[in-house]
Amino acid sequence: MSSATSRVPSIAISSASSGNPYETDKLLNEYLLFHYGGREEVLPFPQGPVEALHYPVRCVHQCLDLAALPSNARALDLGCAVGRSTFELAKHCTQVVGIDYSQRFVAAAETVRATGSLPYMRLDEGRLLTPLMAVRPAEVEAARVQFEQGDAMALRADLGVFDVVLMANLIDRLSHPARCLQQLSGLIRSGGQLVVTSPYTWMDDYTSPEHWLGGFEEAGERRTTLQGLHLYLDPNFELKRTLDLPFLIREHARKYQWSVAQASVWRRR
Repeated sequence: MSSATSRVPSIAISSASSGNPYETDKLLNEYLLFHYGGREEVLPFPQGPVEALHYPVRCVHQCLDLAALPSNARALDLGCAVGRSTFELAKHCTQVVGIDYSQRFVAAAETVRATGSLPYMRLDEGRLLTPLMAVRPAEVEAARVQFEQGDAMALRADLGVFDVVLMANLIDRLSHPARCLQQLSGLIRSGGQLVVTSPYTWMDDYTSPEHWLGGFEEAGERRTTLQGLHLYLDPNFELKRTLDLPFLIREHARKYQWSVAQASVWRRR
């Protein structure tokens, strides 16, 4: 597993497909807009759900106890996608590592980190596109951040320990989410914070049903994903609170995905 350093050029919308949808131009552009798009760039309609904007930033500010972080805090953004939450964590932590399975997402995030910006294309209608720019927050020191491609279920052994681990919209896209959760106690210092957010959209394409954390009946009882998280995390973590985090992903000018993630905030024992 190595850090991606190649510069990503302006990215066009393409109908080309690959085995991993997160390597396609379509999703890369959608996620750059999701992470970096401004209010008018994402949602120009005044009647739209504005409270669902800026989700990567809200995952940090609405979930973490920022006042409790030590002065030299380290953070891990696991499943960082194109990096906006990683940069937000760097406003409060001296070192932040962002890891994602998608090489294209990581390369895009690294370009934003290294150069300060990355051009991309927003799909408006049919083949009508608008060029936009993903920009690193001006107050973020690029040296505090590093991005690398990696597997959340098999992280490299020398990552070290962290004061914060953020897992935003990750667990329901892993083939074996339990494998990821079982690593966490060794990654977080005593007293450290773990934030898990997800809309719990379990799909066979990503996770075989026998590996779902919840969303099924067992022995006649309903199992929710939060209950599944308790099963794996309770031995080493204490649940502090949960909250609902709406988010909005724009597909084109008149089609959006509105979802509500549940955030669970845990403290390492």
